[in-house]
Amino acid sequence: MVVSRLVGRDDDLAADVAQEVWIQIFRALPSWRGDSQFSTWAHRIAVNRTLNALRKTRRLANLETPVEEDSAAVEMDTDRSFIAQSIDDAVAKLSPGARAVFVLHDVEGFTHEEIAEELGITTGGSKSQLFKARAKLRKLLAYLIDTADRDAFAALPSRDDKNVAPAY
Repeated sequence: MVVSRLVGRDDDLAADVAQEVWIQIFRALPSWRGDSQFSTWAHRIAVNRTLNALRKTRRLANLETPVEEDSAAVEMDTDRSFIAQSIDDAVAKLSPGARAVFVLHDVEGFTHEEIAEELGITTGGSKSQLFKARAKLRKLLAYLIDTADRDAFAALPSRDDKNVAPAY
């Protein structure tokens, strides 16, 4: 799940990275010392592999010319899946750095210090990226809130770093 959230809209890349993650876990299994839970160890491998794949993809994207697709698929969704898809689409529109920090912090529950170490940025950079990601998501998802609720939503206090957003 963390792989698809970090990758964004590219299902093919997410599938490729997930396969690489499982191969890496299998290969590294003899080196697992048991100092932490297996799930924590495997999660760290998944995050590292995904971030490496995203770096590689960005480098290749700088060399390639983008091709716009003219086709679009429309399907009927229930309210819940519509909201979930809207959130996924909004997260995918974030810059790669902001998306990585948002997913790692608000979805996966990493601290800013852990994120900074993982991404090779400062703690302040992590906080800044998270602030920017949340602000952009508020704008991108504002249409989901009724006008009457929008004022109440804007008046809500910002969440502190100890809270983690529920997975969608």
